[in-house]
Formats: sequence, structure tokens, C-alpha cells
Amino acid sequence: MTKSRHSASEPISMFGWLRISLRSLAMITLLVACIPLYYIWRPFTAHNPWPGRFLSGIARIIGLQITTAGKRVQKGAILLPNHVSWLDIPALAGLTGTAFVAQDGLAAHGWLRWLCRLNDTVFIARDKRASVSRQVDQIREAIRETGSLTIFPEGTTVNGIDLLPFKSSLLSAITPLPAGISVQPVWLDYGVDSEKIAWIGDEPGLDNYLRIAARSARIPLTVHFLDPLEADALANRKTMAARASAAILAAKNV
Repeated sequence: MTKSRHSASEPISMFGWLRISLRSLAMITLLVACIPLYYIWRPFTAHNPWPGRFLSGIARIIGLQITTAGKRVQKGAILLPNHVSWLDIPALAGLTGTAFVAQDGLAAHGWLRWLCRLNDTVFIARDKRASVSRQVDQIREAIRETGSLTIFPEGTTVNGIDLLPFKSSLLSAITPLPAGISVQPVWLDYGVDSEKIAWIGDEPGLDNYLRIAARSARIPLTVHFLDPLEADALANRKTMAARASAAILAAKNV
């Protein structure tokens, strides 16, 4: 993993700590407001809108300024984006209502598992072959309920400039591709701020959050919905991973 350029970050100013306090309070208030609404809505709809609204609110509170390019698949999509920051998650969820695929190690944290489950997160156990069929069923159910499911094929966050090889193993649960499902590469472009907000290397998660929440400037993000993969690009998980990676690299180099 790349060593973080933020390992020894600059001290946070007094105004930075004030922004952290106000944003953290706003996030907690939003969570407290959304949880009862989630459970009120739950019996009446297959796709509960409140997790997406909560994550969209987190994006606004933290200062994301999101624009889009291209046309996204509206229903039945596997999204394959590059991965720069935890900000990717509220940004995509707020825009699309997508659920996410996460490694099962994340599920070991009870409170975090609970929050992820509210947004229909599918936990993948890559070292348990017997669970693959169950994971396929979960993925199909998540797509049916939310309209889309996001997998980060790099498997980790990077510096916002480079693109790691896409791990085809992370796509094993969608091979063969379910009927009626599209695979769409997505380029998350934070522009000149990419390296400043990236969460990489040995930087602790809390330090990354504090550094970003202390910012006074807005965080620009352009979400490029690239052309869905077609024909032989969907042949198997290795070709899907390779073609999605190539599409993002091509978009970055235009």
C-alpha cells in the first residue's frame, strides 16, 4: 500500500476544530432524525429512501460539491468506480441510491455492520467458497431493492491520481452476470483536490475524517458515468475488471 503523504499532517487550527464540531453535530443530528423515519417507512417499501437521504446529507455537510457527467443506468446496474476516499460512499449513495459490496471483515464491528445493513450492504466472504451462492442471492436482492450495487474493484482507496489493477476476485459473486443487469464503470474525479482528500497508506481513519471535516473550502467531485460494458467485455469477471479499468483510464487521459 502507498505510504500516506498525510501521516504527519499539519495541526488543525481553532477554526478547523470549530468546523469539525459543527459538522459532527450536524451528522449526529441527521442520523438521529433519519433512523426513526427509516423504521417507519420499512414495512411499506422494498427500497427504503432514508439511508440514501442520510448519506446525501452527509455529503452536503462535509462540503462535497457534486456534478455529474455521462448517463447512468437507472435500473439494474453494477457500478464499478475507482476508490479515493470514504467520501465516495455518500457521494454515490446520494446520487443513485446504490447499495454497496464490502469485505466481511467490516461486519465484525457491530455498530458499523448495523449502519451498513440499513443501506442493504452485501458482505463478501472471499475465503469461503460455500457462501458464494448465498452472496449471489444477496446481490440480486440488493439490486432488486435499490436499483444498483457498487463494488470498488481496487479493493482499497488510493491517492486519487493512480488507478490500481481491478481485482477480478471481487466480481466473483456477479459471475455469471444475472439477466437484465448492466455493468457500468464510474470515474470519481476530485480534480486538483484528489491527493488532499485521499485516504491512503497508514493514515488512521479518524485523522482522515478530522482533516477533511476541518476544511473551509468545498470539495469538488465530478462523477463520470461511463458507457456500460457490452458483448465480450461481459464474458467473465476478468474481462469485466480489465475493461472497466481500461474505460476509467481512458476517461482520465482524455
